[in-house]
This record gives sequence, C-alpha cells and structure tokens, in this order.
Amino acid sequence: MKQKLTAIIEREDDMYVALCPDLDIASQGDSIESARDNLQEAIELFFETASPGEIKERMHGEIFITQVEVAIA
Repeated sequence: MKQKLTAIIEREDDMYVALCPDLDIASQGDSIESARDNLQEAIELFFETASPGEIKERMHGEIFITQVEVAIA
C-alpha cells in the first residue's frame, strides 16, 4: 500500500532539513534530494517498527500548507 505524505524541506546553514508534518518525523541531508531520501527512509522505518496504535496517534488527518502575509514594523 502506498500513501502520499507531506515533506517540507528547508536549508539550514550548509544542510537541508526535511520534515513530514503528517507524522512529526524529520531528517536531514547535504542536498534537497538527500534530505528527501533520508526523510523517506525514516518514514518507512517508522511504519515498519511502530504499532498500529502509535501510527494512528501520530498520523495527522489533514495538513494544509499555505503562506500568510504580515506587516513587519
């Protein structure tokens, strides 16, 4: 079974940090691709080792990614 999850990747100094907000799992890498691949591996390991109860508890229903515009003084 396959499931699409959200991945947010941002640069931090000389690394890239990848976050899956659906499960609150994060990883990192030297490139965007590496961070994404490492995150995918971390998520797959989570699904292999977590109990059904833990998966249900950590899985967030709907994730909405958007931008907001704010005034900066």
